[in-house]
Amino acid sequence: MNDPEALNTISVSTDKSRLDIEVIHRFLFGSYWAEGVPIEVVRKSVENSLRFGVYDGESQVGFARIISDFATYAYLADVFILESHRGRGLAKLLMKEIMNHPELQGLRRFALATRDAHGLYRQFGFTELRKPESQMEIARPGIYKQKT
Repeated sequence: MNDPEALNTISVSTDKSRLDIEVIHRFLFGSYWAEGVPIEVVRKSVENSLRFGVYDGESQVGFARIISDFATYAYLADVFILESHRGRGLAKLLMKEIMNHPELQGLRRFALATRDAHGLYRQFGFTELRKPESQMEIARPGIYKQKT
């Protein structure tokens, strides 16, 4: 973040009551990974995750969630900073908060998927899969798109 004064209004919180589901849904609905996602799915996914909101004052400007058993495994999902707030170091601030969260320490595996933010995640120890042949998935791209 280039302007130290701008940090004064920025905060990261796991307080569920502060989340703006409309902001989260609007972003995810247009994202490449959750395009067309219904708001009911967003609500359920947020409810069943460890949630991190990024705020400029009282306005939500970013989000991430963790899916985890809090003992051995965590998956980082739905990370975003609104375009209006990018380039200010907020993604790094968010990642620092996530990586330092007490419930996410000592995990055997911490995973994520990204198309274009490898540089950010490498700063926090994430690497490409060592043995991609050992990973499997059921992928359903476009699952939320309306069938016409």
